[in-house]
Amino acid sequence: MHIITLTSDWNENDYYVASLKGKLLSTCPEARIIDINHRVKPFNTAQAAFLVRNSYPHFPDNTIHIIAVNSEPEPNGQILGARKEKQYFLCADNGILGLLGGEEPELVVRLHGKSMENPGSFISLSLLTEVACALSKGMSLSELGEPVENYDRQTPLRPTIEENTITGSVIHIDSYQNAITNVSKELFDRVGRGKPFTIYVQSKHYKINRINQRYNETGPGELLAIFNSAGLLEIAIRTGNAAGLLKLTTDSTLRVEFKEG
Repeated sequence: MHIITLTSDWNENDYYVASLKGKLLSTCPEARIIDINHRVKPFNTAQAAFLVRNSYPHFPDNTIHIIAVNSEPEPNGQILGARKEKQYFLCADNGILGLLGGEEPELVVRLHGKSMENPGSFISLSLLTEVACALSKGMSLSELGEPVENYDRQTPLRPTIEENTITGSVIHIDSYQNAITNVSKELFDRVGRGKPFTIYVQSKHYKINRINQRYNETGPGELLAIFNSAGLLEIAIRTGNAAGLLKLTTDSTLRVEFKEG
């Protein structure tokens, strides 16, 4: 039994998610279907990649991930299948594969199949379900498309580093309105080397001088910084709305300054 995960920008108030699940259950009833997220902002490939990137390492080998975000290809565009870190990823050639980060895929193919003869406007329902079920039944990825080297290799936004300073960006606002940044614990420790620091949020309007181990180390309504389960620096207000109150968006930056001595 294979696991097939679904990520889309369809919301759950439409019929698209139910249609896709129905098609999968009709074609490969032995598969187990898991939702990652269906509330990605429309066409926001960076948000979709963030959600999948921080989810897929916890899934078993050979899990098949359908990423149906911005999935209708441009004219002459490609629909891709990739084998990466012992898992499969099915998506349009829109930069998502590169934005997943980590190791380069072992194999990327331009998908073909019966559905490509007349894919229609709902290509996730036609081609991606066909390919996902073929993989779940034991067909190899190389049988389902032609290998390609030329595809969109966008890379995740990375912090900039100067002497004793990290400038990072907010890359995701979670459902608690916590602002998750691209500053990893590994980078923070490597640059800081245990030195005292100040985190500046929204220029110098807000300052944080410690990292929490748990949210409840800080009193209700107080600003805090914590490394979350993905190992990324997160700005939060305990029992509050950090993004709203601090006017943080995915375009916001923050700065970590380490002090000598």
